Amino acid sequence: MIDGDGNQLGIMSLGDALTLARSQGVDLVEVAPNAAPPVCRLVDYGKFRYEQAKRDKESRKHQHATKVKEVQLSPKIDPHDLSVKLQRAIEFLCEGMKVKIALRFRGREMAHTEIGFEVVQRFLASIAAYGQPDFEPKLVGRGLHVMISPLPRNKRPKAPPPPEATPLAPPPPARAVPAPLAPPAPTSPAADSRGGESRGGGFVNNPFSGLDLDS
Repeated sequence: MIDGDGNQLGIMSLGDALTLARSQGVDLVEVAPNAAPPVCRLVDYGKFRYEQAKRDKESRKHQHATKVKEVQLSPKIDPHDLSVKLQRAIEFLCEGMKVKIALRFRGREMAHTEIGFEVVQRFLASIAAYGQPDFEPKLVGRGLHVMISPLPRNKRPKAPPPPEATPLAPPPPARAVPAPLAPPAPTSPAADSRGGESRGGGFVNNPFSGLDLDS
């Protein structure tokens, strides 16, 4: 039996323990049921639950450092993509998590591993205010790996705000579609240049129209 101040009261029967708890106006709480004999404590149950929840919250807060988030890079990563991944890594570190950097070489990229090392070193330099690598980048198989641990809260700045999204440009105004042109009206056959109209079914400019074909 343990009293409210943490003092040992020795072993007593359940009836005596309940009587003592009632006399002090507190509850009898079993804190170690698997012990032999079980350990009970005289305490206000509401206060006990509050303190227990507070201890659980503190323990969870210190467990964030055991979580690991992975950020994948490539030797030919685009500068914009690199800045996005850097922002994500900073957010993880500010939440107390570790960050694993993984850069994988593909195909002929293995012939120029120095490019991958340069990308990782630039990444580490940009994130130095928030975390430090546990070891130097290592080439394992076809990839580079390095683990970053967050700096203490009092030694790192606050997480920068995420970049604002660029607003989309308004759509261009609709252009008026011109109405289709009406087809041209059919023209009548041209008059004969010699003063006579063309005969039905003949040519308009008949070169033999001046000859007398009846004689």
